[in-house]
Amino acid sequence: MTLKRIKMISVFGMFILCFVTHFLYNWFPNALFSIFFPVNESIWEHMKMMTSSILLWSVLEYFLYKKYRINHNNFALSIFLEITLSIIIFLIIYLPIYHFTGSVFILNLIVLFISIYFVNIISYYILNLRPLHKEILSIIGIILLYIIMGILTYSPPENYIFLDTVENKYGINIYEL
Repeated sequence: MTLKRIKMISVFGMFILCFVTHFLYNWFPNALFSIFFPVNESIWEHMKMMTSSILLWSVLEYFLYKKYRINHNNFALSIFLEITLSIIIFLIIYLPIYHFTGSVFILNLIVLFISIYFVNIISYYILNLRPLHKEILSIIGIILLYIIMGILTYSPPENYIFLDTVENKYGINIYEL
């Protein structure tokens, strides 16, 4: 098993894991899950689905690297960049499409897959760089991203990205329009 092969498998693993993480809060509604998994059908909450799938799959990747003795560097930096860039890439591609077509399930899946594909390519190159000694900063960055996601779940701005168009509510459905 090589790093390249693991990253190729990761694209599909993360994509499939998104389907599970999409429903975890509904299955187990609690404060902790509300930070990591979508609490509604807004565009923003689906970013948590994608980022948590990346984070969870990265744990599996770590053990695969150890099992197959695969040399890699900058693991936490790789995860931080995957999470951050997945949000950016997804929104850059998705928002123009959304403005023209609205929410189209198959297009949503295609954009999700493309986003995961590109961040895994970036991750592959980050893991192959010389050690950059940014692991602690990356871990702090991941924690800060989830703090921001938690805040935006409980206190979202009134913006269409945060609007659950199914329930016509914002955030964790604390208030209605």
